[in-house]
Amino acid sequence: MAKARIAVQIHPQHANYADIRRAAAEAEELGVDVLYNWDHFYPLYGGEPDANVGKHFECWTMLGAWAEATESIRIGALVTCNSYRNPQLLADMARTVDVISGGRLIFGIGSGWFEKDYDEYGYEFGTAVGRLKILDEAMPVIKERLSELDPQPTGSLPILIGGGGEKMTLRIVSEYADIWHGFGDVDVFTHKNAVLDEWCAKIGRDPGEIERSIGVEADKIELADSYRAAGADEFTIGLNGPKYDFSQVKEWLAWRDDTNA
Repeated sequence: MAKARIAVQIHPQHANYADIRRAAAEAEELGVDVLYNWDHFYPLYGGEPDANVGKHFECWTMLGAWAEATESIRIGALVTCNSYRNPQLLADMARTVDVISGGRLIFGIGSGWFEKDYDEYGYEFGTAVGRLKILDEAMPVIKERLSELDPQPTGSLPILIGGGGEKMTLRIVSEYADIWHGFGDVDVFTHKNAVLDEWCAKIGRDPGEIERSIGVEADKIELADSYRAAGADEFTIGLNGPKYDFSQVKEWLAWRDDTNA
């Protein structure tokens, strides 16, 4: 099992970019392992009078800025929506951010789900199964384009795939991902982990090649050991703007240090 990592997902909503930039700097200063944003065009919660109203910023433009503004922390999207960009262009964008950052990018990707993004920006929403099929088709295209780019990525450029669907998503994870990101309580995470292992067995891949990431609530530090025992390598805490309060993240970092000692 890999050493435990603590990640923070900065929700790029309801904040000025200066607030987001300060949060990125604080995450790095505190020793957070990974800094994520998300790939949406509107806030997901917290707006008045509608949850999807308020300040918001685009994902990959921000990652390019983070690549320059930070020095050591890993960065990435949790997760890129495959629907929003041509897969070959997306591969080139990821390679570029990786090189700018000195090899610190985690290439997070998923099939997409937030219908307002699709409707407002003119993408076809379709069905969940249809979006997963498109993701499945895009992954080998992305990997091939990555292999052809000059210069090549500076780092290992691990691919993270998010989602928990047992029939399609976890099969795609078993074929293409270096990291799987899921959600749910310990029992759900344990079950999904086992399903992913089964998919790996079916295609002949060592499940130990895929690290496991879990989204956790900042105030649930008491669950850390249970998730770790269930196989979690990375623990991701979401922070909302404009304050981006790291007080509880510090408890997770202390737990990480004790666990990895």
